[in-house]
Amino acid sequence: MNRFLSHATNRIDAKGRVSVPSAFRSVLSDGGVRELYCFQDFVFPAISVGGPELLDRFERQMAAEDPFSPEANEMSLLVHGGGVFVKLDPEGRLMMTDFIRDFTGISTDVMFVGRGDYFQLWEPQVFQKAQAAAREGRKSRGLRPE
Repeated sequence: MNRFLSHATNRIDAKGRVSVPSAFRSVLSDGGVRELYCFQDFVFPAISVGGPELLDRFERQMAAEDPFSPEANEMSLLVHGGGVFVKLDPEGRLMMTDFIRDFTGISTDVMFVGRGDYFQLWEPQVFQKAQAAAREGRKSRGLRPE
């Protein structure tokens, strides 16, 4: 498996750590990812997580713009100002920092949500509502999976 798929909920331990689901750790390991780039999602109250290539993708987009343009400045505020690098501990746990908790509202449980080449950290009830709204939005527009 080379994609982050599905979702899983894990509890934060007493030391503020949460175990990354084994399927997600396998994708990271297979990709040789040792350091995770995390950023505050542009739309949802979620933290998006991927390898350094995720940051590289955004920086390539910014490099294509005039560095002083409003677009490049906005992207830098979101990508650089709203991002951090983190590492998993040897047991595959992620520290739930204030950076993550404050932006997402996560308190005791974390929903890990696959998004293809990256994954996200959500407060579980917020994710369930967002997913239901997305499903309803597609349904109301008459869109179905092919």
